[in-house]
Amino acid sequence: MATVELRFSAQPEHVRTARLVAAAVARRAGVDEAVLDEVRLAVGEACSRAVGLHRSHGITAPVSVALTEEEKAFSIEVGDSVPDPGADPADAGAPDAAGGSGAGSARPGSEADGEGEDEMGLAVISGLVDDVEVRSGAGGGVIRMSWPTADAAVRS
Repeated sequence: MATVELRFSAQPEHVRTARLVAAAVARRAGVDEAVLDEVRLAVGEACSRAVGLHRSHGITAPVSVALTEEEKAFSIEVGDSVPDPGADPADAGAPDAAGGSGAGSARPGSEADGEGEDEMGLAVISGLVDDVEVRSGAGGGVIRMSWPTADAAVRS
C-alpha cells in the first residue's frame, strides 16, 4: 500500500495543486481515465471545503491530503483541523469511530454563511463519488473518498 501525503496552507490557490497531484497519483494507481475528472473535481471540492473551514475559524494549521493506493482501490482523505463542536475534547486526535457527522451533513457549529457552502460542497462530492465517508471529531474532520482501480475491475 503506497501513500502520498500532501500538506498545504489553507489558501485557495493551493487547491489547484492538490487537484493536479491527486489526478497524477490516481492515474498511476490505475484509476480509469474516464473517472479522473471526477477525482479531480471531488478533491477540489473537499480541499476547498477544508480551506474555507480553516479560514472561517481562523485556523493556521495546514490542510492534509493522503492519497493511498490499495490493492483494489485508490482512496483520498482530505483532513481539516476544525474541531466538531459536539465532540468530546478528550478525544482530540482520535478518529470518530461512530462515523462522525455522517455523509452529507454539515458541522453543527458552522456559521450560517458557511453552512450552505459546506452542505453544497458535500452534496457535490457525494454526487461525484460512490464511496464517500465524512467524519469529524475534536481533532478535526476528514472526508474519505475511494475509487476502484483498473486491476479491481479486471478481477471482478
